[in-house]
Amino acid sequence: MQTAKHSNPFRSLLTTALAAAAAVFQVGVTASDQTSPQPRVFFKTDFETADSLSCWNGSTRLEAGYHGGRSLAVENKHEGSEPSRIASVQIPVEAMRGYLVRVTAMAKAENVTSKPNPWNGVKCMLAIETPDRKLWPQAEIGTGTFDWQRVSFTTRVPMDATSARLVLGLEQVKGKVWFDDVSIVAVKPPVIRMKTGPVSQPFKGHNLPRLRGAMVSPDIDAEGLRVLGRDWNANLVRWQLVRHGRQGQSITMEEYNAWLESELKKLDVALPLCEQNGLYVVVDLHSPPGGRVTSGGYAGSDSQLFTDKACQKRFVEIWEHIARRYKDSKAVWGYDLANEPVEDFVEQGCDDWQALAERAARAIRAVDPARTIIVEPASWGNPDGLSDFVPLTVSNVVYSVHMYIPHSFTHQGVYGTGPALSYPGVIDGRHWDKAALERALRPVIEFQQTCGVHIYMGEFSAIRWAPGDSAVRYLSDLIDIFESHGWDWSYHAFREWHGWSVEHGPDRNNTKPLLTPTDRQLLLRKWYSHNQKPAW
Repeated sequence: MQTAKHSNPFRSLLTTALAAAAAVFQVGVTASDQTSPQPRVFFKTDFETADSLSCWNGSTRLEAGYHGGRSLAVENKHEGSEPSRIASVQIPVEAMRGYLVRVTAMAKAENVTSKPNPWNGVKCMLAIETPDRKLWPQAEIGTGTFDWQRVSFTTRVPMDATSARLVLGLEQVKGKVWFDDVSIVAVKPPVIRMKTGPVSQPFKGHNLPRLRGAMVSPDIDAEGLRVLGRDWNANLVRWQLVRHGRQGQSITMEEYNAWLESELKKLDVALPLCEQNGLYVVVDLHSPPGGRVTSGGYAGSDSQLFTDKACQKRFVEIWEHIARRYKDSKAVWGYDLANEPVEDFVEQGCDDWQALAERAARAIRAVDPARTIIVEPASWGNPDGLSDFVPLTVSNVVYSVHMYIPHSFTHQGVYGTGPALSYPGVIDGRHWDKAALERALRPVIEFQQTCGVHIYMGEFSAIRWAPGDSAVRYLSDLIDIFESHGWDWSYHAFREWHGWSVEHGPDRNNTKPLLTPTDRQLLLRKWYSHNQKPAW
């Protein structure tokens, strides 16, 4: 796709925003304090002016719009060699650097075919470039035929961004789509934290040199916990309260409550077994109320969790209940409030993740004054999510991220076919090695050092069929980085899905565990051998 070369008639909207780019917030400022009462507008169009399309490139034409007027229409019949039809406009990036922005549009679709990959389909996306990486945050939009609906997503624009392009259209699918009332507005200004005083020993929630373990399936049996805790000497499991289903499937709150109780009963049975095997437990609310079922087949921390006040109220109540239920448990190390939260859109009157996490943490503290609370940042618990996250005001909090960067390497072959990608090597046009991984984790390191907090790497992995010894080399480099910074960590995952299993070999068609240890299993067990066990 070509970038726009025309002048931008919307540049005047940026004049006042440029002067505000130096707005800063210190550690401890609440989420409500960070929300501007009059959002700054970086881009806005309703396609009603005579020059509405003058700065757009690609497939552009105007048709009837939302509530009358005009809209941008994009149609793809797959006539010819182009599998996609895209319209794009260059957005001056200088004013947006460091801002958390929300991209919103009204969209309507007709006969849009199925996506070959989860990231294809109807596109409402920002293509952002920095000197060393490219980012493609986008709205999650359905297929088929649907009437006008709001699509939206939020993203933090890197401080070193060199360009930003708004992309609308159809990618790798046939059909027709219309867009209207498109805007990019500021949600939160850049965050610059004031460094805290020296912290000799940040709160960890345990007195062991390190917690090293793995994510496990909630259906793991007693033998699996024995193997992980005794034979392998792990001292931590991340226990997921995860709801599976069909993509797009929703359930009532009554059904959700019944599901949650059934999952907590599994945990009730597992906790004594974890104690017997020297395993601390992270209680991970993988599927909070209101989350939609993702392409991965489980309900995430998104959707109605940020648009429905009743779901947010229930979320806080759930953590009160869990804290009360396990207040006297020896094995529970901490409560992971929500797995990979995604606040694509926050409805007026609802809390964003920063504020909702604070509410849930305070509710836990009212029941249990000491238990570790674990918080992941939006979006998706990615490392750069800590760039704009403010530490909670409650005590005994540990901060967590997940590491699947570069995603096209770690998840190759999970959602579709593609070229085999090796590590270290060139991936997505950039050379990836241990130094590059550490750079990707730089926001976590800076958050740890600036805020004086402890870090827990809740998930990391590489698909087992990555070429040659790529997977073990990637995992080894990551663990070296974790260890050098004193982070606790849990591998994703032990006896869950075979694609992440270190007991399975590199042949993706062989779904049975190998009789001899893989190089990935030996790597984990080497590190687990250094573990000390809890003294219950």
